[in-house]
Amino acid sequence: MSKETYHHFCPVAKACEILEPRWTMLVLCELLNGYTRFNDIRRGIPSMSPTLLSKRLKEMEKNGLLRREKHGISGEIHYRTTPLTDELAPIIMALGDWAHRNVDANICLEKLDARVLMWNMRRKVNTAVLPARRKSVIQFIFPELPEEQRNYWIIGRPGMEADLCVIDPGLNVDLYITADLRALTSAWMGHSTLAAELNRDKISLVGDEMLINSIGDWMVRSRFAA
Repeated sequence: MSKETYHHFCPVAKACEILEPRWTMLVLCELLNGYTRFNDIRRGIPSMSPTLLSKRLKEMEKNGLLRREKHGISGEIHYRTTPLTDELAPIIMALGDWAHRNVDANICLEKLDARVLMWNMRRKVNTAVLPARRKSVIQFIFPELPEEQRNYWIIGRPGMEADLCVIDPGLNVDLYITADLRALTSAWMGHSTLAAELNRDKISLVGDEMLINSIGDWMVRSRFAA
């Protein structure tokens, strides 16, 4: 429990003492999305320093929100949710639903990060409907960003979780998606639609016609977009 308390017996105050420390809720979201390794959790929250993440994970373990497991052979550390955290899952999702309904879209789209968007898009890709070939390579290009942050590659194999590369994997690209970062974020989050952003020339698609025609099937939008 944090040393800073509300000095109040109210259960809501006690819950806030555990969940309010900055980044805690976002770490919980990564855990609830199935990410158990330190580096994977960091990729979902790139603005959080490794030192602070390590500190929060220790605090959360102490508060019973996660358990730390060490792989017997490799020695790799995994962070797993506990029943306490699993019970929180619908509450956290309901909080996100409430914000998506009630916080103005312009405010939501003020602070954008291509790394966060691509990491979240990658984990929602439905590889089961990708063309029946060994792999599909989709390159996302954000022209307004500095060169080192401009390109991302999603590699999908039917039936397997998609991969995300931030360094050119040296593979033939099947589909190029050139996008304004705000437009793609807006379409993926459900503040607008892909069709609307395509019509506004904020997003362009060049490449495999099968991937273009089925983009609404494999590029699954955020759960909040529903």
